[in-house]
Amino acid sequence: MTDLTGREIVLGVTGGIAAYKSAEIVSRLRHLGAHVHVIMTKNATEFVSPLTFQTLSANQVVTDTFAAPEYWNVEHVALAKLAEVFVIAPATANILAKMAAGIADDMLSTTVLATKAPVLVAPAMNTGMWTAAATQENVKTLKARGVQFAGPDSGILACGDTGAGRMSEPEEIVEAIGRILNAKKDLQGSRVLITAGATRERLDPVRFLTNDSSGKMGFALAEAARERGAETTVVCGSVSVAAPEGVRIVKIESARDLLDAMMKEVPEQDIIIQAAAVADYRPEKRCDTKIKKKSGEAMTLTLVENPDVAREVGKIRKAGQVLVGFAAETDHVAANAQDKLKKKNLDMIVANDVTKEGAGFNTDTNIAALITSAGIQEYPLMAKRELADIILDKIVEMREKA
Repeated sequence: MTDLTGREIVLGVTGGIAAYKSAEIVSRLRHLGAHVHVIMTKNATEFVSPLTFQTLSANQVVTDTFAAPEYWNVEHVALAKLAEVFVIAPATANILAKMAAGIADDMLSTTVLATKAPVLVAPAMNTGMWTAAATQENVKTLKARGVQFAGPDSGILACGDTGAGRMSEPEEIVEAIGRILNAKKDLQGSRVLITAGATRERLDPVRFLTNDSSGKMGFALAEAARERGAETTVVCGSVSVAAPEGVRIVKIESARDLLDAMMKEVPEQDIIIQAAAVADYRPEKRCDTKIKKKSGEAMTLTLVENPDVAREVGKIRKAGQVLVGFAAETDHVAANAQDKLKKKNLDMIVANDVTKEGAGFNTDTNIAALITSAGIQEYPLMAKRELADIILDKIVEMREKA
């Protein structure tokens, strides 16, 4: 478990039903040794008593009354300077809008505007409010400024609706806080190239061959590399999730597009991680118009082999570069992955059995084995973001030994 002994954390609590979960956040942070300072909006005090947070944090709770300041300095400035990380949980649509617009009309919005610390928000609101164009535009603005987000999750909400908008669980938020406070900078000055998502091979203007890759693993790696100080580029196919902020995105569609992009990008990189799911075959012919159904007649597609992008990258690698591949398998996982490790001139391959529950495409978790010429290290079910850091740890270790 993350050690947060002596770390200074400011927690803002806004007026939402999820405010009760914030009490557990304070409790968990205190058990990890952190000093927690709570700011509550007036509406938040309607859901949870300030006394609850005062008891759990062992610190005075700051509200919008500005009464009985604990700090000799102007209070919002003192807390803004004190914070090593500034967390808002729950974060309502209202506070997100204030932050995006730079409005400072209460203690919380004033303090977060003044802070130079990393900011983490855990949104909680009705699905309609979360998906509203105004909210999504505010989220985009905040992410562009470096604000980090935990959630929201999907599920049954307090209003009875089902959908996105539920605040992430306290355990997940505390884990995100720990990552921010203990972020390594061991890739500072390094250039990292990551491939993500699925390629598409067109049959005609409306149809294509593809796979179930969502891009989640590649984007988790990109986020982790960025946080560790790397100059990060993602060559990105079809994805179902938003790309992390602060990374350069190169969009591609087909395997041949990917090869072209990689031939341009690879020579300038220090680390190349190929997490994209690339189609092995493409239609021999692509029709310029929609293929019409002929009732009662079968259709035969002739497929031709695509270039092996990872192998081509392996051929042009420079001294000192680290190459990592991925192998999504359904049988003989280790043997197939080890074969690819050699054929594609890789330093490491991340193998997973996509038939296992919680592993593979379009999930937030993975079960993986890291395979090098020195052997195999297997890892249990875990979040893809957690696995991303393990992969980067291994890469850093290999570079130090080189």
